Amino acid sequence: MTTLDIKTLALPTSWHMDTLRDVAGPLRLVKWDLRDDPPVSPEEIDAVVFHHPAGSTGLARLGQLPNLKLVQTQSTGYDGFVEAAGGATVANAYGLHAEATAELALSLILAGQRALYDFAVDQKAHRWAPKQTPGLVDRTVLIIGAGGIGRAIAKRLLPFGVTLLRMGQKAREDDLGIVHANTELPTLLPQAEIVVLITPLNDATHHLVNADFLARLPDGALVVNVARGPVVDTDALLAELRSGRLRAALDVVEPEPLPEDHPLWDAPNTLITPHVGGRSEALKPRLSAFLRDQVGRIARGESLLNIVG
Repeated sequence: MTTLDIKTLALPTSWHMDTLRDVAGPLRLVKWDLRDDPPVSPEEIDAVVFHHPAGSTGLARLGQLPNLKLVQTQSTGYDGFVEAAGGATVANAYGLHAEATAELALSLILAGQRALYDFAVDQKAHRWAPKQTPGLVDRTVLIIGAGGIGRAIAKRLLPFGVTLLRMGQKAREDDLGIVHANTELPTLLPQAEIVVLITPLNDATHHLVNADFLARLPDGALVVNVARGPVVDTDALLAELRSGRLRAALDVVEPEPLPEDHPLWDAPNTLITPHVGGRSEALKPRLSAFLRDQVGRIARGESLLNIVG
């Protein structure tokens, strides 16, 4: 049970201020997105709702708050937050992004399997160029990551008539079928015509997708990353893309944001979206309900939700 004595909560936008003002009770709310100097003394701020656009600058500023007690992320992933918080409690937004991220994952898969990016380029060039595409039906899809978002992706894929393989940290079985242990990965990869990455980023998964991983995939396989960029070794993936052996649809990359002159932009058979998995208008009411509950708990001195560090 985690309860914290918090007096001043920093919120990143006017929307947050308007959404949470009536549930904040005795809490003092200040507007601060962590990209500029705080509007009050750093010593006064003991809780922060972190806004993703603040990026590494925002993470660094957390270390400048000597009395910080709580960092509330608005993302499912919390890599880097525990370290940046310097001993403060970290809570994430687990579950809020599942549907939106699953929606984008399915979009990336369909775009890759039906060559929608190529056809969009042809349209811009006023070029009528029909061609046969791999399609999704009857394909074998491996989802690496069996948490809430992985389940949401799996549920959306099953009606397409795919053979679904799922891998988590440990072997188990649920209502969707078998979840394979991560020790089985070498035997799963040669079967995977599509790989969807939705695993958390940690020491074990950093550059999980390396040259050996990619070499085990069959020719023509599609790599879809909606997890975190550093799960993939960019140089290793780029080598396979340039050879024409593999394809990729990436919502997250390393480095991020991708520099204008990075070769990944021009890699063949590659579709890139700018880390927008959770950026759906459908997220706002869910985020509002969650933050109102969490801030209400803070104001009343009750136990908090989604503590991860």
